Amino acid sequence: MSIAEKFVTMEYGPAPEEPKEALGWLDRHSRRFGHFIHGTWVQPSAGQYFDTDDPSTGEKLASVSQGSAADIDAAVKAARAAFPEWQALSPHSRARYLYALARQVQKHSRLLAVLETMDNGKPIRESRDIDIPLVARHFYYHAGWAQLLEQEFPGFTACGVVGQIIPWNFPLLMLAWKIAPALATGNTVVLKPAEFTPLTALAFAGICEEIGLPAGVVNIVTGDGSTGEALVKHPDVDKIAFTGSTEVGRAIRTATAESHKRLSLELGGKSPFIVFDDADLDGAVEGLVDGIWFNQGQVCCAGSRLLMQESIAEALIGKIRDRMSTLRAGPPLDKAIDIGAIVARVQLDRIQKLVNQGIAEGATCWQPQIEMPSRGLYFPPTLLSNVHPTSIVAQQEIFGPVLAAMTFRTPAEAVELANNTVYGLASCVWSENINVALQVAAQIKAGVVWVNCTNLFDAACGFGGYRESGYGREGGREGLLEYLEPAWFKGAPTLPAAKPSPAEGSEEETDTAVPAIDRTVKLYIGGKQARPDSGYSMQVRGRDGQSLGEVPLGNRKDIRNAVEAARKAANWGKSTAHNRAQVLYYMGENLSQRRDEIASRLAQAVGEEQAEAEVNLGIERIFSYAAWADKFDGAVHNPPFRNIAIAMNEPIGTVAVICPQEAPLLGFLSTVMPVLAMGNTAVAIPSETYPLITGDLYQLFDTSDLPGGAVNIVTGFQSQLLKVLAEHDDIDAIWCFGDEASAAAAKAYSVGNLKQVFTNEGRAIDWFDPKQGEGRWFLQHATQVKNIWVPYGE
Repeated sequence: MSIAEKFVTMEYGPAPEEPKEALGWLDRHSRRFGHFIHGTWVQPSAGQYFDTDDPSTGEKLASVSQGSAADIDAAVKAARAAFPEWQALSPHSRARYLYALARQVQKHSRLLAVLETMDNGKPIRESRDIDIPLVARHFYYHAGWAQLLEQEFPGFTACGVVGQIIPWNFPLLMLAWKIAPALATGNTVVLKPAEFTPLTALAFAGICEEIGLPAGVVNIVTGDGSTGEALVKHPDVDKIAFTGSTEVGRAIRTATAESHKRLSLELGGKSPFIVFDDADLDGAVEGLVDGIWFNQGQVCCAGSRLLMQESIAEALIGKIRDRMSTLRAGPPLDKAIDIGAIVARVQLDRIQKLVNQGIAEGATCWQPQIEMPSRGLYFPPTLLSNVHPTSIVAQQEIFGPVLAAMTFRTPAEAVELANNTVYGLASCVWSENINVALQVAAQIKAGVVWVNCTNLFDAACGFGGYRESGYGREGGREGLLEYLEPAWFKGAPTLPAAKPSPAEGSEEETDTAVPAIDRTVKLYIGGKQARPDSGYSMQVRGRDGQSLGEVPLGNRKDIRNAVEAARKAANWGKSTAHNRAQVLYYMGENLSQRRDEIASRLAQAVGEEQAEAEVNLGIERIFSYAAWADKFDGAVHNPPFRNIAIAMNEPIGTVAVICPQEAPLLGFLSTVMPVLAMGNTAVAIPSETYPLITGDLYQLFDTSDLPGGAVNIVTGFQSQLLKVLAEHDDIDAIWCFGDEASAAAAKAYSVGNLKQVFTNEGRAIDWFDPKQGEGRWFLQHATQVKNIWVPYGE
């Protein structure tokens, strides 16, 4: 075809990237790779290997070691041995190492981009222009945090040995997201790359060698799911960071429940892409191309649910079809290709199966008549319209180039549809009306909201999900905190095991043999005193064994009522921070006025000295969280784009609190007040030592203008009520401050909806010491960060 003819047709000719350097790198390693442990390459202990293939051709690229439990053990031991010296390095020294990693990534950028495309199947333009530059950016950014760590995070220390498991869709970028903050904060790492895409992680191991990173600081063990399972279960790992499917995230939560391992999970998504009738439709269509066909839709935050305002739906669908017809699928090393290969046969089959199910449920399927490669693993860009909100393609993550389209009429309906999912990872809002865009963005339950843009990422801006999209953040200051914990907490002593609660309906539970009952309280639900559904009560005895009164024994139905009341009080989170502060100040004022009478009653259970201290410090604690209510602010990030990213600290929702046993009043206030201050509602189970404090507390709340339902109190045996709360799907987070068994139970029982869990890990917290018993540590667990990206300029 002549140049003149090409000018008329505007057809692309082939523009292949030269793979010679990447193939040479593979050949220099004889296309056979061991593990990278303690700074050296070692062969797998079991002598087993597996192949990694190019999904665009099916050709074998290399043989890679299959990691065993023994290999994981060797890597963890290497990381543990390296930890003291790495943590003891000066901040500047660690910063220099991270800076060196960033520089070497830049120097090898073309090799890494080609290798990524060959192993993963994504278009070379994406690997070259997005993935690898962001990898370097993360190491540069975290070199800065390494330099500033002691200044910015006083009193915090590294978790220790971190196990990291990354997915196959962004192999090297996910490595950078995890390794950079871990190293910056003084941790050492054992990383398991995805079975389908291990090559760039192994190339990164070579970079660690090149810069002279101390042996054992980074260890890379390849393998399948069994290798990851061995890493998760290893007893000498202090933290697990996982990115992958929600199903595997649940399994990891279960496997780590009885350990003290910290856990961060970045899981699946079903992100809404909302287009209003005043949007720039052409801009929205281009955003949609990036939102769902970027990386063949194999993106956890892909905008896979298109929500269109009804009045522009027909026009928008027409534009989308026209644009889909111009997409080019083909060999991913071709620089003119838009859509590359699906990573593996099993994933390709899953995409086809879900599309077929969606069609069977009534969706209309449209695919452009574009040329598809005759070999390799490819799936055409697909539009499913007339999708019902309950259809499998609207609810389940497809992880492929498939868009499910629905309509809405009003902004309120758009928000309802957007939040009609168990996920909450990301979303897009397209509107020329900034008031509409920001109002909707604030109401969407997602960790990231892009306004008039999509799939923008930066190391300074945290990324992570709400609900079953996981918890924890990667990137930004909040991502750094995932690898730090209070120094005092690591060395805190372990609490003694709690006495087992009596079986439900036992004589001990319903004992009425002691006639001298001088006080009885009720449950506190929805701002009102309530009788227990069970009809049972339990004795409360003082230090000398004397009966002080009875409290109700709450049961599953009482918890249900309390949770319903808490959900109905969600407007507490929408009130201004100033108003919440005022209510808390009233509480402190009212507690001060009743100081003597409350202390005298509490003294019967804990003694006069402790009772007086609990009341006095309780007043201070309420004032502290009243002060924090309008000062625990977010931030505005300035990423290297024409955007600002507004990082907002949002309430989690409804939080269940299992209060500390050892300080009935102060422990309650120390845990419930930060929950309230940040705009959450609470269902609290008070200390069994003196649950009669409930009577004083609900009088305090009633006289302090606290809205009914913002705090609900259910008395009873904590171990029994803990299970009900942790399993409840309308509880968004659970805080548990008891013995080790309680901490493990809170984690294990919460797997159903993967609610956030904050526990003391069975360690003693000195609630009388403000350095341990109050402050940012609690506020961070009472909030989740939402980053709203807003573009500016013409």
